[in-house]
Amino acid sequence: MTTRCTLVLGGGGVAGIAWHTGFLHGLAGSGLDVTDADLVVGTSAGATVAAQLGNGLPLETWYRRQVDPELQNTERRPSGMSVAELWEAMARLLEEVADPVQRRRRIGALALANDTVPESVRREVVAGRLARHSWPERPIALVAVDAVTGERRVFDATSGVDLVDAVAASSAVPGIWPPVTIGGVRYIDGGVYSACNADLAEGSQRVLVLAPMADPALGEEVEQLRRSGVVDVVSPDDESLAAFGTDPLDPAVRPPAARSGEAQGRRSAGSLDALWRR
Repeated sequence: MTTRCTLVLGGGGVAGIAWHTGFLHGLAGSGLDVTDADLVVGTSAGATVAAQLGNGLPLETWYRRQVDPELQNTERRPSGMSVAELWEAMARLLEEVADPVQRRRRIGALALANDTVPESVRREVVAGRLARHSWPERPIALVAVDAVTGERRVFDATSGVDLVDAVAASSAVPGIWPPVTIGGVRYIDGGVYSACNADLAEGSQRVLVLAPMADPALGEEVEQLRRSGVVDVVSPDDESLAAFGTDPLDPAVRPPAARSGEAQGRRSAGSLDALWRR
């Protein structure tokens, strides 16, 4: 069956969560609510936002939970390797290992070897981001990667997996947060496969991709999607990138990232309206 419209939410740390939320709120405030998509694909930060949508709370509430310190959920600062060290390691592997599966396995090995907070501690943080811990009624697909095999795993309401565990697995940044154990398998961040995993929207007539981070795979994924539908990709503008700062995992970036995302969403509503209502 052809999916009419799909919303793809990419990875980007806590800054990405805030920017997604702000952007979607800005669109809705300008009369364009894209959260009614037939399918929402979420990777890493996008997995959190996908899980939040359709759970009964309005976008305004989620936005306020990003910009108002009194309403924010508790986040932890990374205790493993730094973001800069992770980028360095990833860039090195990109040069040294040509095969993407082997590269993902190497990243998985790095994640399994690093000392981070216990899984239970990280799970508590992820649970605190969600108002409800049951899968939304609307279809969502959350992406993670098997830390040992390097294979992609897509979780949805039919997977028999707890929603909090699925979101935690999708956002288990390697070397920074612990791999998540589900059914005896250790999973790491879905962004290790692709920052957006936009190819999961294949067959959709209309696709909106929100990509907080640069994604080398996105160009090819979008080209593939355009064979069957219309696709638009939005990335943070200069104002939003400045709000992200140098560490997208720093909880302090939430208010500025959300506000800049909201402003960008309002500015983008007119151009995206034609795509979504086509």
